[in-house]
Amino acid sequence: MELKLKSISPEGVDSALSKVELYRFLNEPEEAESICQDVLAVEPTHQLALRQLGLAITDQFTGNPSDRHSEAEGIFQQLTDRYERLYYLGLLHERRAKAQLRAGRPPHTLLVLLEEAMRCYDEAERIRPTGNDEAILRWNRCVRLIHQHAESDWHREVELFEMGDSTP
Repeated sequence: MELKLKSISPEGVDSALSKVELYRFLNEPEEAESICQDVLAVEPTHQLALRQLGLAITDQFTGNPSDRHSEAEGIFQQLTDRYERLYYLGLLHERRAKAQLRAGRPPHTLLVLLEEAMRCYDEAERIRPTGNDEAILRWNRCVRLIHQHAESDWHREVELFEMGDSTP
């Protein structure tokens, strides 16, 4: 038997996309990713499929170098709405920082990611649709995350390195 992918019908796209959300809620991002790939094979620029694919990839972040952050960034760059592109790029940087923090990376190495997320959220906030405060909510989460760690956690190892001591 030949193993090759089968195409879904254009009429099945909406139903398939509803399953993506379900699989993401069930914490099965690989399943969600697979469905998004099937949808994009039929409609390569489908905006919801691109958003969900990028999110499914970020759902899989573990804080390791093997995380596919470049792939997710490329997917979010394909979003045609500028607000969405900025918002989801911010989310990518925030999720990457949080995954690396959970993996035990020192906070000072993650500050640049959180700052980039906040830059994206700030730009998105300026052009957001009326009543859409998502970028503000994400900005606030980044600020709270930074405040959760003592100021010294964010700068301690940088200062030691600058003084010539590489041990924390």
